[in-house]
Order: sequence, then C-alpha cells, then structure tokens
Amino acid sequence: MDKLIAFCGLDCAGCEAYIATRVNDEAAKQALLAKWRVEYDSPDMPAEAVTCDGCAGEGRHGGYCSFCEVRACTSARGVRNCAHCGEYETCETLQGFIVNIPSAQANLAAIRAAM
Repeated sequence: MDKLIAFCGLDCAGCEAYIATRVNDEAAKQALLAKWRVEYDSPDMPAEAVTCDGCAGEGRHGGYCSFCEVRACTSARGVRNCAHCGEYETCETLQGFIVNIPSAQANLAAIRAAM
C-alpha cells in the first residue's frame, strides 16, 4: 500500500477511517465509530468523524481534522506538508503534536532528507 502522508506526517493510507471510507464499508465505519467513542471518551461522536478522504485531499475530513492546528497552519501556508515548511525544525505546533508519534516524525524526516 502506498503512503498518503498528511500535513503532520501521519499516513492516512493506514487510518481505519480512511480505509473504510475508500471502500465504502459502512459496517466497518460503524464499528470504528463505536471503538473511537470509547477510546476518545466521546459518546456523542458523530458518524462524520469516521468518514475521511484523507487530510491533505479534497473532500470529507473526519475526526480531528476540523480542529487540527497543524492542518490549519499548513493549509494557510500552502505547503504540501510540514516537511516543506521553512519553520519545520522550530515549529512548536508541529513538535507538540508529533512528539509521541514516531511514525509521523519518521515520515516527515524522510521527506526532508529527500528534498
């Protein structure tokens, strides 16, 4: 499976919501919604939260996307993802987000290394 790197470095292609949305699997989306309602202590989480076409793409953005400071910043700056930003190494918003997400850090570092 190809990677689909979000603004923050997460791989949307590995996200359960993205996968279920891509194959239009309503049962998988309902199961994920039930799981996330418990995991995120959000019993009122709407069904739209598990409907996502990928953070950086056009279309539906589920879950946290509408509140994500990293996504908002990157969109406003017009860069593909944080790896392409001139403030990548000093950005407190990004560093605060990815500090506990090694896969996102690795994805962005690999993109920077290839630039």
